[in-house]
Amino acid sequence: MTRFLLPALLLLLPGPALAARWSEPEITGLVTDRAIAEISGLAASRNFPGHYWAINDSGSPAELHLVDGKGKRVASVPLRGADNIDWEDLASFERDGKRWLLIADVGDNGGLRRQLQLVLLEEPAALDRPATVTSVQAFRWPDGPRDCEAAAVDPVAGEVLLVSKKRVPAELFRVPLDPRDDGEPHVAELVGTLPHIEQPDAADLAQTPLYGRYRAQVTAADLSPNGRVLAVLNYRSVHFYVRERGGAWAPAIAPDAPHRHLVLPWLPQAEGLAFGADGREIVIGSEQLPSPFLRYRLIPSESP
Repeated sequence: MTRFLLPALLLLLPGPALAARWSEPEITGLVTDRAIAEISGLAASRNFPGHYWAINDSGSPAELHLVDGKGKRVASVPLRGADNIDWEDLASFERDGKRWLLIADVGDNGGLRRQLQLVLLEEPAALDRPATVTSVQAFRWPDGPRDCEAAAVDPVAGEVLLVSKKRVPAELFRVPLDPRDDGEPHVAELVGTLPHIEQPDAADLAQTPLYGRYRAQVTAADLSPNGRVLAVLNYRSVHFYVRERGGAWAPAIAPDAPHRHLVLPWLPQAEGLAFGADGREIVIGSEQLPSPFLRYRLIPSESP
């Protein structure tokens, strides 16, 4: 797999005139623990450096799981104040001097849910007691139900970014992070559609007739710590959309905007993606057992 330059990740690294490239994928460990058998979301921990929080898909208990850089479970923390209806992504961020986690309860395989919910809590600092939800914020789509498995938080803008799963092209929405004063659900606002996500071709469909058509569907997202790079995962690749410092997302997802992506090695049902807390790595997890826990490292290099 070819390493590629990504100059737009400059602000992840110190110093002027730096470029960056991603390493080859590393298999850091093999996930075999049934407690994390359906990883649907990953997020960097800031209270436990080098570790990640993970959640399971629908039908699982309302729990957060702390894993190390090899995907090995360190602890499980029950969550009070929210049920796992269809947890599909997880984000970590800092705001107002506190460290937060957001659980995106946004899955809707059947297209039946009239309202979705965003579960907010302070990141647990202790692993020997349950965590308590701070708030559960409802929202709805502007034009009827759709499936969604990808969410990221922009704490500076005070909004949650959401990417639809089954629509072609995939849609990028935003929802305010704070609840409305009147208690009514927010209505997600369409930002635009995501270009350059390859759809299955005839060869894909011939090779895997049952699952080939799902390979382009978006399953996770995360925002880099500098707030400029939106990483979007599907079953075959990671796509990067980069905005200007302080800029909007619409120009970053224009068809003619610069675009880069990584093609994944074999990984069954990739559904969890997270930047490291310092932005220098990306980890990817799967919703099947056993499965590799993948890592890409960001390699700085001076620009010519």
